[in-house]
Amino acid sequence: MDVYEAVTSRRAVRGFTDQPVPREVLERVLSAAAWSPSGSNLQPWHIYVLTGAPLARLKNRAVGRVAAGDPWDDREFEMYPPTLKSPYRERRSAFGKERYSALGIAREDWEARQRAAIANWDCFGAPAALFCYIDRDLGLPQWADVGMYLQTVMLLLRDEGLHSCPQMAWSQVRKTVAEIVSPPAELILFCGMSIGYEDVTVDYVRTGRAPLDETVTFVQGRPGRQRGLGDRVSRRLPREHAVYMTNNPDKLSRWSVAEVE
Repeated sequence: MDVYEAVTSRRAVRGFTDQPVPREVLERVLSAAAWSPSGSNLQPWHIYVLTGAPLARLKNRAVGRVAAGDPWDDREFEMYPPTLKSPYRERRSAFGKERYSALGIAREDWEARQRAAIANWDCFGAPAALFCYIDRDLGLPQWADVGMYLQTVMLLLRDEGLHSCPQMAWSQVRKTVAEIVSPPAELILFCGMSIGYEDVTVDYVRTGRAPLDETVTFVQGRPGRQRGLGDRVSRRLPREHAVYMTNNPDKLSRWSVAEVE
C-alpha cells in the first residue's frame, strides 16, 4: 500500500471483527512509529497496549460504569473550547448529523444516541487497543508531537491491513483505564485507539473534508525561472558547515559565498 492510499483509506472505523491482531504486527507498527518526528527528539508519547484478558476487563468495567450512569471523570485537558466559532462549529455539527444518520438515529432520540456511544467503551468490538499518555508537565508543541505519532501509527496499521479508531472518549473514564494499566501519576491520558480488522457488515458514512482553498493558502513569488540546486547563490552556513566546506574544497563549487552565522 502506498502512502497516498494509506492516508485516504484511513478512517475512524466503528465496527471490528474479533479476529486477533498478532503481537508481532503490533510490535512492528509501534517500532516503526517510534521514528515519528518530535521537537528536539523528546518523543513525548507513552503507550499502553491491551489485548486479551486485560482488555476484556477494561471493556467490562467501562461499559458497566457508563451503563450504570456513573458520572464522568473530569478530563485533564480541554477537548474543545467552550464556544466553537465558525467554521469549526458547523464542521462538528455536520459530523454528528452524518454519524447518527448512518446509524438511523434521530437527533432528538437521546437514549439511542447514548446506546450508540456506549460502543466506544467496548472498542467497537476490536480485539486490541492502545492508550496514549503524555507527561502533564509538557506543553502544546509536545501535544502536537503526540498527534503526529498517532497519525503515523494509524497509517502503518493500514499497511498491515488493519483499521483503527482514535477515541478521546476514554479520557472521560480515565480512572477506570488507570485501574488496568497503572500509569505513573505524572501522566495524563490523552486518548485510546481501537485496533483490529474491519467488520465490513457495519454501515458507515465517510465524512467529508473541507475544500483545499478553505484550509490552504499558497503564497507564491514572482513568476520566473526557479533556482536549481546547482545554481551559484549566496547562502549563509552554520559554522560547522562552513568549516566542512573549507576542509573539502571540492564541495564548495556550488557555493559562491559561505558566510558563518
